[in-house]
Amino acid sequence: MAAVARGPWLPRAWLCRRAGPGCGRHYRAALCAELKQPLAIEEVASRPVRPHEVRVDVHFCGVNFADILVCRGQYQEKPQLPFTPGMEFSGTVLEIGTDVSTVKEGDRVIGVSGFNGMAEECVTDQKALWQIPERVPLREAAALPVSYGTAVLALEHRARTRPGETVLVTAAAGATGLAVIDVATNVLQAQVIAATGSDEKCKLAMQKGAQSTVNYSQGSLKEAVRKLVGSAGVNVAIDTVGGDVFLEALRSLAWEGRIVVVGFAGGNIASVPANLLLLKNISAMGLYWGRYKEQSFPVFSRTLSSALQYCQQGRIQPHIGAVFKLEEVNDAFLHVIQRKSTGKVLISLK
Repeated sequence: MAAVARGPWLPRAWLCRRAGPGCGRHYRAALCAELKQPLAIEEVASRPVRPHEVRVDVHFCGVNFADILVCRGQYQEKPQLPFTPGMEFSGTVLEIGTDVSTVKEGDRVIGVSGFNGMAEECVTDQKALWQIPERVPLREAAALPVSYGTAVLALEHRARTRPGETVLVTAAAGATGLAVIDVATNVLQAQVIAATGSDEKCKLAMQKGAQSTVNYSQGSLKEAVRKLVGSAGVNVAIDTVGGDVFLEALRSLAWEGRIVVVGFAGGNIASVPANLLLLKNISAMGLYWGRYKEQSFPVFSRTLSSALQYCQQGRIQPHIGAVFKLEEVNDAFLHVIQRKSTGKVLISLK
């Protein structure tokens, strides 16, 4: 999946459209012009900002599995072609609209704006931006929105994790998994059992703060957890894998335990045996992080503000697994698909 330069399928009128003042310059962007095909790097014309919008000079953009799914047409949201993927980014404010009051030119910000972050420039609503504290680098800030936003929501808002509780996290060496370890251990003072698919990833999880690890490629997750905590089980489980791993995590819960479904990286969606919920009075709940932006924006915004605050205080430290240039975006996607990287994968626009 090597980077593709100026694909032939984009109409030149689209590339060179003029929308009024401010559109004399162009910027590079990764474009999905055809589903299930490599992305192209194109020169795109800038457009004017509307009164409530902000133009951001993008420095880093996070790569998430959702970006890959949307480019395959397999995600819940299906943008009109052509589009630029990229759900999260960091950068500096270039220009603000007449009604913008939350940021000013020169401010360093993180943004969450649907699928348009993998570009040198991004125009977005002011509500989709959060100012980055002085001591937080742009590189680390770009890793916060999706992974740490999910971790904070899952642990604090959904599972209501309390100090001293035991948290089991699956796919623990991934970007979200490491964020869960970080927040659970260093913010909430919980005890973390990290479940991964290799000894190398188990080692990384321990380095990032987990108290115990389980390599679930070597046997039953439930039995391994039982050996660590006994028959009582774990209080909270955060699962991003699905399938049999989810069911094993569900069966590992303690009395009144809580499991939060974050995703299905394993490709299989399990059915919940309702009798297990009844026997130990346990709770199974979902977390669709992006939906909070539309349904409960105050909660959504608070989680990102908390992540930035925790990072500024030095309580959390995002793990950057790999950084690719914009023209290497297809290699970055392949890196994520093949699970070659631990932690967050970023695209550098500078």
